[in-house]
Amino acid sequence: MPHRPTTPSARAADALAVADWRRRVTETYTTVRRLAREDPAGAHAVWVQRRDELFAEHPASPLDAPARAAFAGLDVGRYDAAFRFEVEVEPSESQRLDLTTGTDGVVPFERVGTVTLPDVGTLAVWALRSYGGGLFVPVRDALAGAPGGTFGGGRYVLDTIKGADLGTSRGLLVVDLNFAYNPSCAYDPSWACPLATRANTVAVDLPVGERTFPLPD
Repeated sequence: MPHRPTTPSARAADALAVADWRRRVTETYTTVRRLAREDPAGAHAVWVQRRDELFAEHPASPLDAPARAAFAGLDVGRYDAAFRFEVEVEPSESQRLDLTTGTDGVVPFERVGTVTLPDVGTLAVWALRSYGGGLFVPVRDALAGAPGGTFGGGRYVLDTIKGADLGTSRGLLVVDLNFAYNPSCAYDPSWACPLATRANTVAVDLPVGERTFPLPD
């Protein structure tokens, strides 16, 4: 969440804008899951278009006014079917992860499993252990922090509490790295975001999904 507005009217407007943002994200992923059954690349194109629209037009966009004025679309890699996986969530040792944020206090996660992605590596699957629950799968790859690469803190693949949910197929979890996206703190440091730990770091380049966004000086 960003810094809290200070007036009652601003706080109400901010809360309504965030609620609408999440509603529209949920609607986008509902469309994505439906389209991806037959056409994952087409579903990805819809996701890119709608995410660009939200960043450019929505009052809850993480871009500030100067960044919006210069915005010409997010930098997203071309869809590559080799980075779409349907995988079993394998049991793992329980692990607690308490992430301290500047605005939301301590956010508790529990590791509930691991997914193995061929030629990529393993990623921990986390469950949010606070109101609302949800699955959380971030990823940090070898391009993180490199010029023209990916966000240094890693990207999100699944964050179901926010609506970013690629669903299941034949009882397997869909982990499509083409849909990896930057957390809001990549666009504005006033947002507080959980970041990928070692359990969600892989040693290979992931050239798909959103890349680093160049902010205006």
